[in-house]
Amino acid sequence: MSALEIANIRKTYGDSETLKGIDIALESGEFLVLLGSSGCGKSTLLNIIAGLAEATSGDVRIGGRSVLGVHPKDRDIAMVFQSYALYPNLTVHRNIGFGLEMRKVPSAERDTAVRDAAKLLQIESLLDRRPSQLSGGQRQRVAIGRALVRKPEVFLFDEPLSNLDAKLRMEMRTELKRLHQMLKTTVVYVTHDQIEAMTLATRIAVMRDGRIEQLGSPSEIYDRPATLYVATFVGAPPMNLLNATVRGSELRIEGSDIVLPLPDGLQAEPRDGQKLIVGIRPEALRLGSSGLTLPAKCEVAELTGPELVVTAFAGTQRIMACLPPRTTLENGQMLTLTFDPQAIHLFNAETGLRCS
Repeated sequence: MSALEIANIRKTYGDSETLKGIDIALESGEFLVLLGSSGCGKSTLLNIIAGLAEATSGDVRIGGRSVLGVHPKDRDIAMVFQSYALYPNLTVHRNIGFGLEMRKVPSAERDTAVRDAAKLLQIESLLDRRPSQLSGGQRQRVAIGRALVRKPEVFLFDEPLSNLDAKLRMEMRTELKRLHQMLKTTVVYVTHDQIEAMTLATRIAVMRDGRIEQLGSPSEIYDRPATLYVATFVGAPPMNLLNATVRGSELRIEGSDIVLPLPDGLQAEPRDGQKLIVGIRPEALRLGSSGLTLPAKCEVAELTGPELVVTAFAGTQRIMACLPPRTTLENGQMLTLTFDPQAIHLFNAETGLRCS
């Protein structure tokens, strides 16, 4: 039995279809991240799971029972929002335990649950403070603590870290990962941040225009993107995409003299003259002459600290490469970038689907 099952969920607003048939089944303890740009439908799907919105059709099952039409408080879920939604006049202790207080949980039991959650979140010393006396990261911990004491079947997170600065986001990502490893509760987490998705998820659902483009583990999403959209959305810097034409057993890169071999394991033999997209991740490129090569002209080199991000032109097409930080380059310098044949990702130029 799946802890959470989403079956053919559709949602329409008038003539606009926001969700176009979503199917996902989560086993107990999985951490699913719904990843996509604004307007893709990820928050709508989360609200349907939570009971804050009703699906036009389809079913949502939690612990084997359908929860369509069930009030949010009776769905055995707990939700953490982008805004902390704390009561400013209540202490941290009462904010965390407020839901239990409303359910008439005995005071001693409530106090134990609050203190256990505060210990997990390392905010025991803050229990007597009010939200105005807390930092953003501390407030988010309080909001998470309020969800923890519920001990729900499923946790729902709606972009909980987007209001934090970069350093706090990294700290809270680590904290959420630690909590999930300890509690092993099923989580559905919405974000547009691919770093959050890659670091937190056991599975990622990349969404676009109300559909799931690809559902898989972080390594599957990164190593074998199913579509051009996934290839460019996941990865920083994004995957290089080069227009190419099939000539016999070769790929001729447009706007250049570069010729690459067709990779092995193609799903179907491409026809001569067919237009394909060659994908190569920037981190797969290095300076050298062994393996396959891409002659390129350096345009800009940006030192980020751990790497040198180089923007260059292979013929008329722009590419990016992530090189060692001590590499010395000049604008206009000719480079020979090399990569392994296994680093090639091939996509159909018309459909955007993966060919290999």
